[in-house]
Amino acid sequence: MNIHDAIEFLGKQISNPLVGLPEELFFFISRITPMVNVDLLIKDENERILLSWRDDSFHDAGWHIPGGIVRFKEKLEERVLKVAETEIGTVVEYDPVPITINQIICEHNTRGHFISILYRCFLSSKYIPENIGLSNKDQGYLMWHNSCPVNLIKVHEIYREYM
Repeated sequence: MNIHDAIEFLGKQISNPLVGLPEELFFFISRITPMVNVDLLIKDENERILLSWRDDSFHDAGWHIPGGIVRFKEKLEERVLKVAETEIGTVVEYDPVPITINQIICEHNTRGHFISILYRCFLSSKYIPENIGLSNKDQGYLMWHNSCPVNLIKVHEIYREYM
């Protein structure tokens, strides 16, 4: 199969790039191009930080800021709202002007290069994470923190100063 045929075949595997890509294709693309993502620094009126537990093959286990990859033709503001909905389960208020933009290059190749845009978000302290069926060491477990935890995932160390 030549490259033209391979590209045509792969194109047929994508039903709607606005929704996302098949995981294998996403991982391939992330090995050959930087990914643009938004990260949400969510605080309440007491300056607590809402973080999610992460434990996957790409990073050591630890707390991380909720975030997500921007989809094809998706506005950054849309991704901020979708990340809040998907990872937190609720709407957040946010400042449309990013706090910072960083380039993150990881040691591994798959999901190894990001342009990360950090947004300041607000959520009332009345918000209580549901965490239905999750223990505190399960992927996606949410918890309010009074300060930046020691076991923040390595790639989010760049955000420690904002926490």
